[in-house]
Amino acid sequence: MSRPLVSVIIPCMNEEETIGEVIKKAKSTFEKEGIDWEIIVSDNSTDNSRKIAEESGARIVIPQKKGYGNAYLAGFRHASGKFIILADADDTYDMREMPRFLKPLIAGETDFVMGTRLKGDIKKNAMPWLHRYIGNPVLTWTLNWLFKTNISDAHSGMRAITREAYDRLDMKSEGMEFASEMIIEAARKKIRITEVPITYYPRQTPSKLHSWGDGWRHLRFMMLYNPTPFFYIPGILLIILGLFMTLVLALKGNVETTSLHSFILGSMLAIIGTQMIATGSVMKVYGIIHNKIEKTGMTAKMLDYHSLESGLVVGVILFFAGMVLGTKILLKWISSGYGSLSEVGNAVISVVLAAVGIQIIFSALIISIFMLEKKENGNK
Repeated sequence: MSRPLVSVIIPCMNEEETIGEVIKKAKSTFEKEGIDWEIIVSDNSTDNSRKIAEESGARIVIPQKKGYGNAYLAGFRHASGKFIILADADDTYDMREMPRFLKPLIAGETDFVMGTRLKGDIKKNAMPWLHRYIGNPVLTWTLNWLFKTNISDAHSGMRAITREAYDRLDMKSEGMEFASEMIIEAARKKIRITEVPITYYPRQTPSKLHSWGDGWRHLRFMMLYNPTPFFYIPGILLIILGLFMTLVLALKGNVETTSLHSFILGSMLAIIGTQMIATGSVMKVYGIIHNKIEKTGMTAKMLDYHSLESGLVVGVILFFAGMVLGTKILLKWISSGYGSLSEVGNAVISVVLAAVGIQIIFSALIISIFMLEKKENGNK
């Protein structure tokens, strides 16, 4: 059997009312254009979707696990076309618009074509107001800002890509974040991306999307690829502000009577800032282990063995400094006969030093374990 020019992958989960029509439109379009094709339905349905798809001429693939990403991963493993089109089974995308996607790919003008609903025609009641004017634009803007892309509709489900370009992406996401990963990986690998306007129609059955949950999964995924704006920058600003407040008030003296609340606030900000940086560091290492972040520049220096040792040393010093100061306060309280003691300022400083030290120690240990895992996996 000769290799088809185009493979269409359609993930399907209980879409018996529409899957037949989607396949029918795809087949008629290919026949009209004279294109060799195959349609792969990646199906995890419990209704008659699978039977209808098979009778309509599609090849059925059953993913081992549920999930939007898993459905596509299974479909790509079985697709043999030079160009691959991604579409949904709910008939919200018009399969008759596939030539718009194929034309620039066949001409070699681009590697990856995104359908944009926001620059196309969104039919009445096709997209909820929250998605159209808030969710999709905000997440798309965030993705563009973080990864230097220029996409208008990052969550469009109708796309096309060359097989060669897809093989470079190294896709792994099992859920809805598959859509974001595809664009982020394309940007990282310098794959050419083009957009074409498309028409978006209302669903005939209730949507399976979970607005807040799916939105959070996309945002969390972007954090994994680029934690700096979410953790490092805010963390550093909080530490600077917290230390400034704490030191200025400590130098003034009489913290207990004049500015205790501000002193405590500054200390809390310093601790929170340290925790944010530690969290960002752990996420960055996780991203490196899973090949989502390049180990270069400051990141490479931070993950150097001697840097991790230095982190442990700094953490231990801060922790013991806090413990020594706390012990002095405790002994002073005991010597005073367990009476009232005006040492709140020193007590707060003691807690901050100990908390920051422990956070640095734990983070260094976790990162070193992650790097050990990466080294062991690399040697296998």
